[in-house]
Amino acid sequence: MIPNGLLISAPASGTGKTTLMLGLARALSRKGLQVQPFKSGPDYIDPAFHTAATGRSGINMDSWAMPQSLLDNLLHRAEGADLVLAEGSMGLFDGVASAGEVGNGASADIATSMGWPVVLVIDVSGQAQSAAATAKGFSELRPEMPFAGVVLNRVASPRHEMLSRVGMEQAGITVLGALPRNPDITLPERHLGLVQAQEKGDLHDVLEAMADFVEKHVDVEMMLKMAGAQDHYRAPNKEATVQPPGQRIALAQDAAFSFVYPHVADQWRVAGSEILPFSPLADEAPDPTADICWLPGGYPELHAGALAAANHFKTSLVSFAADRPVHGECGGYMAMGDVLIDKDGVGHQMAGLLGLETSYAKRKMHLGYRHASLTKPMPGYKPGARLRGHEFHYSTILKQPDQPLADVKDANDQAIPETGSVRGNATGTFFHLISEGRKGN
Repeated sequence: MIPNGLLISAPASGTGKTTLMLGLARALSRKGLQVQPFKSGPDYIDPAFHTAATGRSGINMDSWAMPQSLLDNLLHRAEGADLVLAEGSMGLFDGVASAGEVGNGASADIATSMGWPVVLVIDVSGQAQSAAATAKGFSELRPEMPFAGVVLNRVASPRHEMLSRVGMEQAGITVLGALPRNPDITLPERHLGLVQAQEKGDLHDVLEAMADFVEKHVDVEMMLKMAGAQDHYRAPNKEATVQPPGQRIALAQDAAFSFVYPHVADQWRVAGSEILPFSPLADEAPDPTADICWLPGGYPELHAGALAAANHFKTSLVSFAADRPVHGECGGYMAMGDVLIDKDGVGHQMAGLLGLETSYAKRKMHLGYRHASLTKPMPGYKPGARLRGHEFHYSTILKQPDQPLADVKDANDQAIPETGSVRGNATGTFFHLISEGRKGN
């Protein structure tokens, strides 16, 4: 059986939903409850914090990129839990203009389809009763979406809280808590979002402080009573719906290569594949018994010097690629290339499996969903396969001389120049694979 759940969202990014999500998850977990976390949208950093807060692996759900069969599949991770807590991305209704597999990528899609009532975090800075108009609109824009209530955030004083509560009461909105301003409850950020969980040495203390903060200012018991779920999702399927690239997968895993969607690795295991982690930063080679090497994204631009000096890793990767496939995503793609230029304009020699040259000195944000039709084979997929993924990086391509791997389009069906590359057994893309596309775009 799948437990009831809640989805934590907000009108916009930067409103405080991560603080509530992590604080509530840790508070409930330390009370002995099993909390299964999910993240709406293509985020590979938040799930690691969710895992640290709950002790259960955080999993992404995405209505644009994932077919219903995969969404149903992922629900089995909640079996044995007492509660599901899902965290939204951006604003509650924010997505792309064109629908994908089952929706446009908005958190509201997940809340509606799963039946998880929305807890809306509202920043009431600079307003009081007026915040109720925002809450009222969010609660009614999609009548089919379950709505639990709001948590007021960045409350300045008892009087400010009282006036904000009066406005919500007049609008018929339940107030589940009020968080005062607290600049000490924060997580550090960098150019792709939060610093990764494994880099935060005092993460345990931060999570405990967030839990204390939420317990003090939120009616946790009332929130638990608000949890719900769709009855028809009580028996999810458990069959793999993401094709593994091989039987024994050498997977790069360290501070430079950590962006693997949890559901992708999980689906590989469900299909019977074995994952063999190794660290390029530690100058380790991919396991010689592996039949495929996969370099995920991460922050190679922050570790370019160390990677350039990792000669054992680079020569071993070249040897591996002589008779077996190597695939890279985003940062992994950059590391498979010829040169990576860091933020100071210094060029570093990468593995050279591809002719790709990239520069982090010439920064430009590349962000959005991607729909790819393969023109060449890549590990696990034949030409013609349709894949859905997401791209998010600031590095710029200077040279991409190899044969293109795919015809790649954005969510609006516009062609983009980051086509990926193929040379021999080496393939790479700037997008991170999320699922096999079931629908055209």
